[in-house]
Amino acid sequence: MSSEGAGVGTTATTRQEPAAGTPDPSAPPDGTALRAVAAGRFASWVRDGAPHVPLPGGGRTWERFQALHGLGRDDLALARLAEGHADAVAILAELGSPAPAAGERWGVWAAQPPGARLTARPGADGRWLLDGVKPYCSGAHSCTHALVTADTEEGRRLFALSTDVPGYAPVPGTWQAIGMAGSDTPDVRFTGVPAVPVGGVDAYVRRPGFAHGGIGVAACWLGGARGIADTLFASASRRAPDQLAAAHLGAVDVALHGAECVLRVAATEIDADPQDLTGDAALRAMRARAAVERVATLVLDHVGRALGAGPLCHDARHARLVADLTVYIRQHHADRDLAALGTTLVAPPEGAGR
Repeated sequence: MSSEGAGVGTTATTRQEPAAGTPDPSAPPDGTALRAVAAGRFASWVRDGAPHVPLPGGGRTWERFQALHGLGRDDLALARLAEGHADAVAILAELGSPAPAAGERWGVWAAQPPGARLTARPGADGRWLLDGVKPYCSGAHSCTHALVTADTEEGRRLFALSTDVPGYAPVPGTWQAIGMAGSDTPDVRFTGVPAVPVGGVDAYVRRPGFAHGGIGVAACWLGGARGIADTLFASASRRAPDQLAAAHLGAVDVALHGAECVLRVAATEIDADPQDLTGDAALRAMRARAAVERVATLVLDHVGRALGAGPLCHDARHARLVADLTVYIRQHHADRDLAALGTTLVAPPEGAGR
């Protein structure tokens, strides 16, 4: 309420500037602390957890998805960084490049939104030089290496690079999200950064593992949804829920179980056809990602309606997961991705199944 409308006898006062040191509510959130925590956990996971994550298509894809799901259930910023590293390991193996050395932390930066452009030109000794800006580089400050897509005269290619070189510069202020603040996902500016090509033109998107990796991201989303649902289940365990709360609980359980079944089936199909000889990989990935995104959205809604603002205001873990998942699932492009799925169903690529 303004001072003018505060009531009889009050006197209007001049608005004062915030005192020195008072946070400016219009300023972008300071994610430095969250970023540091996620970076530390990421380094520990690369050392202790990453070696135990199976490659997709080798008969243990469900174990891979479970590992990513578990990370997402606990910490979606960590899951985002870990998924990128795990994906990089799989990509390097699939395209015949050396595996990361011990202690190296890799990211995969392949976003292609309108506007920003990263180009590659031949350099010396078989290396190429990268110039331009790449958006959405998760782990920009904590990854030691990255796989990055860039445009060449022949087409788009994938390149491997070290981040500890001159000309590599995360752009301050380009990641202002409150959700996923810890994922450290700013734009990065490249100025003559040396890189090594990995595979040929379009090899990154043409390999079967491109679709397999997309389902790995969905496993992280589902883990985050499960973590949010944990708060609802914990509330129900403390006292018997009324009928409305029980209905929310049942709806969440059915949704999560269904999404888990989708990922289990996808993992089984990937292991049965790792090279995508049937041509079903892209369709499988679109279906799985859409199904999990829908479930994550449903869980956010039901848990919020069942529990109200309480855990959002007083439970830091729950509030963080809600904020993070809300941002993270937007890697699924909503109706645009559903339209792509529908188009594929109407006119699938030659040799693709349904």
